[in-house]
Formats: sequence, C-alpha cells, structure tokens
Amino acid sequence: MKQDSTVTIHADDHSMQTAEIMRRFNDVFQLHDPSALAELVADDCVIENTVPAPDGARHAGREACVALWSAIATQPGTRFDLEETFVAGERATIRWRYFMVDGNSIRGVNLMRVAGGRIVEAMGYVKG
Repeated sequence: MKQDSTVTIHADDHSMQTAEIMRRFNDVFQLHDPSALAELVADDCVIENTVPAPDGARHAGREACVALWSAIATQPGTRFDLEETFVAGERATIRWRYFMVDGNSIRGVNLMRVAGGRIVEAMGYVKG
C-alpha cells in the first residue's frame, strides 16, 4: 500500500533533499521496481540488515546494497506498508510493516543517513 507520510522536521535544504531521496527509496519497495537504487546509493553505503538475529548481516558497498534491496523489493507476493518517515537533516527514520507471502507480517524501522545526495547508511530493526 503506497502511503505518502513523510514528515520533515527541519524545513532546511538538507532535510528537503533527504526527504526526496527517502521518497524515491520508499517508492522502490512500494512499486517493486529497484531501477532507481543505483543512483540513490553511495559507493561506500553500509547496510546493517535485520537478519540473522540478533545483530543482522552487514552489507558494504553500492553493489552489495543495491543487490540486497533489489532482492527485497522484487520478492513476489510481499509488500511494505509505510507507516511514517521522519526526516531531520541527513537523517531519516522509516517505520514500516512488511507482509510476507504467507500473509504474516512484521513491523520494523530503518535508520537512514544521506550524504552527498546518496544513501550512505541504513540500519534495520524489527519487532520480534
């Protein structure tokens, strides 16, 4: 379900740029279309994924991050419901609910950081 629930806390240029990048990032998962990822992700991006518990896996570099997010975005029969995106400067927090193929769901949050107009850091956490 596509929802536009971005809340920009500081209405400065940096926050507005981060909000636009997060909108485009969220669209990847809402539309199941990872084609925008390569231009959104920095060469030195690092993801701390939600699995395996308890600490998740670390993915470093544009290629690894784009591959992980592309696989998630194109997983058949799944969807993300966006609950809220908060933006302040280079930081963003995305609250979401992920529905799996079997109909079960989990809720989580991504803590994101943007620098130089690209995503440089993403840390995912889930309730569980």
